[in-house]
Amino acid sequence: MATEVDLRDRSDRDRRDRIYGALDGAEPGEELHVTADRGIDPWLIRYQIDRERALDWEHEGADAEPREVRIAKGEALDDGASGTFDARDLVPQRRHEALLDAFDRLEPDEGFVLVNDHDPKPLYHELQSTHGEVVGWEYESRGGGEWRVAIAKTGASAADGEDDDVITRFDVREIPKSERHETIHHRYGMIPDGETMEIVAPHEPRPLRGEFRDRYGDAFDWEVAENRPGRCRVRITKAEKSGETDDTPEVATELDVRDLPPARRHDQIFEAYADLDGGEGFVLVNDHDPKPLYHQFDAEAGPEFHWEYRKRDPGEFRVLIGKSASSDGGEPVSEQPSAPF
Repeated sequence: MATEVDLRDRSDRDRRDRIYGALDGAEPGEELHVTADRGIDPWLIRYQIDRERALDWEHEGADAEPREVRIAKGEALDDGASGTFDARDLVPQRRHEALLDAFDRLEPDEGFVLVNDHDPKPLYHELQSTHGEVVGWEYESRGGGEWRVAIAKTGASAADGEDDDVITRFDVREIPKSERHETIHHRYGMIPDGETMEIVAPHEPRPLRGEFRDRYGDAFDWEVAENRPGRCRVRITKAEKSGETDDTPEVATELDVRDLPPARRHDQIFEAYADLDGGEGFVLVNDHDPKPLYHQFDAEAGPEFHWEYRKRDPGEFRVLIGKSASSDGGEPVSEQPSAPF
């Protein structure tokens, strides 16, 4: 029988004390069932560091409210071993929220092992942009749905608490060119509506602004906050949704199939669609109008299917393909741009 711990409507310090107290009183192998109105993952990471004790926990519902977590107390960690955070059962936005908070709480020379279902390299760039050259990052395993990375804070952070209105920052001058744009789009797709991310670049990244227009239409604000030789700061704010119901999927990535043989294109597109959750989507980039694909989705995918043209130029067609967050199943299907299905 699991011990029930209710952390709703409690201060951050009280939540920490109650979690620590319940875990300290449990025997190895005992289980806690925690209900909370905010994430507790950073405190569970800290408990492993502070008590040198392994924990194993699982979220009941990736995006459920309130948040329910089952925690099993493990054995003492071996000398020099780090605690582990398996983030695979959290939705991406909550993963980033927990991981950024956990890193903020680390002291120099402390760390933990992240277990993820894909390469979390964008997180490395984000941490480095915010904290400076104090981000220890070592891969323990790669691929197979289980990427393990030892993350540590190797010294005092360069973060100074300024710009509280910026939720995240990327200094692209420190990111390899091949990873820059997709890293930024990946993170932008997860920030809440109304929040701002800041990009620091050697000059104004106008090609990136064009990509944002292609992917997100007018649903963002682009502000050049500073522009001098070798340094340009751009603030990108995600638009607030109107009070009306909006089933437009959140764009998380881009799928460019122009270099693939036709036989492989459809397989990749349908695999990408199958991997989507409700409310998620991707921008398909094709060298011609993929209208036959639309009719196939229309026949097979049902009312949750969303198809929205973003760009129609010779040699470059962009279409937002996704699954609407909700659907009553009674709306007729339309091929007009921006029509939710």
